[in-house]
Formats: sequence, structure tokens, C-alpha cells
Amino acid sequence: MPMLFSPLSIKSITFRNRITVSPMCQYSSEDGFANDWHLVHLGSRAVGGAGIVITEATAVSPEGRISPDDLGIWKDEHIDTLQQITSFIHAQGSIAGIQLAHAGRKASTRSEWKGGGQISLAEGGWQTLSASALPFAEHYEAPVELDHNGIEKVKKDFTAAAQRALAAGFKLIELHAAHGYLLHQFLSPLSNKRNDRYGGNFENRSRLLLETIDGIKKVWPDSLPFWVRISATDWIEGGWDIDASVQLASLLKGKGVDLIDVSSGGTSPNANIPAGPGYQVPFAARIKKETGILTGAVGLITEAAQAEEILQENKADMIVMARAFLRDPYFPLHAAKALNHDLTWPVQYRRAKR
Repeated sequence: MPMLFSPLSIKSITFRNRITVSPMCQYSSEDGFANDWHLVHLGSRAVGGAGIVITEATAVSPEGRISPDDLGIWKDEHIDTLQQITSFIHAQGSIAGIQLAHAGRKASTRSEWKGGGQISLAEGGWQTLSASALPFAEHYEAPVELDHNGIEKVKKDFTAAAQRALAAGFKLIELHAAHGYLLHQFLSPLSNKRNDRYGGNFENRSRLLLETIDGIKKVWPDSLPFWVRISATDWIEGGWDIDASVQLASLLKGKGVDLIDVSSGGTSPNANIPAGPGYQVPFAARIKKETGILTGAVGLITEAAQAEEILQENKADMIVMARAFLRDPYFPLHAAKALNHDLTWPVQYRRAKR
């Protein structure tokens, strides 16, 4: 059996293979509610054979949305439609995961096909929040620096969202601490210029993430997987880097985090990112080697043989794919054929297997 199709057990959950549908923003919600688009988008990837299907970055508060069109889990009313989706995903043999997120200073933006860019307060946007009052980009308004009460609210919002995620039937949580969003804004010295216990040295800049994890773990069962996505580097000198990521991964392992989903970038629009096939895999490999924690590799992994090689060389434990799944919801079915593996197809589709 190819490693790509070997099962992986984490706590009480066994994933049927090592293929994960990465969180991908759909910008198709109203007031945070999931709808038919999300059911079909996420459900079709489960039908296609993915081991895990993770929702897009799901806002833990209205002000934490990237855009007005983001999926949300900040109120109990969001639970029912999310539960329909998790039930369908699980019925296909896949595992439903949710990425909990707060956009921080990168919030209040237009969806890509609506022009992108930040929606100003004058245009009906909302006040953004961050570690420090530093705008993300030249044409962004400065965020408000979170005070003690604001930080406490953020932590409570993540904890409440985790409770709702459990009620909605999710079996995996991924905490979004990457891509220049709020938790990453606290981690990176480029965006965190605070001089209190949440800023300055590595320990202080990591504090919000660690305390957020502590809060979530009070309500999230120890028997269910808990992942964290990080940006391994800001790709800017003087910013967050792979050495800090290895140090953080050791702390997260000690907190009971099961897997680090290793991405990169997002703190600055001026970063020079050398994107290419598998360009982020070395970060996942180093974190795995030096800390022993499970890692997920992500970033321009598009071919079955490429994914298999990453696993065979012990560079990661899970392959996390995004654009490849936008192009082909049934990537696992086709990857199995490419690797000469006899994967069971959904009974409704078997007539097309050969």
C-alpha cells in the first residue's frame, strides 16, 4: 500500500489516508452561515476520497472575519447548518475538521472577486484589531492595539467557538496561527511591538497562542485531534523564522497539540516568497525531525508521486492540499490509480472506475 493511502490514528480517530483538504476561503456566507455551497464544496471532497476535510478559516467573532462573506461560528445559530455538513462528510468515511480563526488587522476586506482590499470604516467596514497599531499594508487603516480586556475576549471567543464546533459534530480542530492573521500577528516581531507580557521576547509573543490553546482544551475532548497551523517563516529578515517555529512546535507538543500544519508567509505584502513545487516541505521536515511532533506538508503539492515521496522520505505525516482539490475534487481517487492502489470508490461512481 502506498503511504499516501495508509491510515493514520491520532487519539481516538483513525484517518483513512494521509490526504487532507486544506482550509480554503469560499467567501460565500451571509452573516457567517454555511449554506448549500459549503455543503457541496466540502461534501464533494469527502466523496472524492479525502481522509480529512477542513472548513475554510471560520471566524470566532464578527470582527474576526477576513471579509463580510466569511464562514462563522460565533453564535449558536451557526451550528445547525454546519452539523448538516459534518454529518455528510462522516457518512462518506472522511473526517470533518474546522479551522478556527481571527483575522486581526487583515479583517474587513472585500472578497477577491469583489475587488479585494480593505473596506474602510467610511465604506461600512469594521474596526480591526491586532497586537500593535500597525497597518498590514499601505492602504490599510491602522488596527486598534488589543488591551487586556480585548485579549481576554479573543481567548473566550476561541473557546466558545470550539464548544460550538463540538456541538456541530466536528472531530478535529485546527487553530489558525498562520498567514498573518491575529495569532500570527502576536507571534511575529514584525507586527508585535508591544512592551507588556504579550510582546517583546519569544516567550511573551507566544503567550496568546498558548493561552488560547489552554482555553480550547478545557472544552475540546482529549480524545479528539487538535492541530495548529503556523507560518514557519515570514520570509523577511528580522521576522518570525524557522528557528522560532521549531521552538514553538516543542511548546505546542508539550501542550498536547497533535500535529503542526506547516505553511509560511502572510505577515507582510512585501515578502519575497520563492514559491515552487513543495517549497514549504523542508519546514515541515525540520519541525518533525527536531521535535518529534507530527507535521502536515502544504504548498504546491499537486501530484500523487510527489505526495508519496514526501511521506516515504519521512518529511511529513500528512499531505495538506488546496488548489489541487479546487481543480479536482476527486484527487484521491485519481491519485490511487496513479500509484497503482486499488481504492474503493463510492458505490454510486463505481461504473466509472475502469
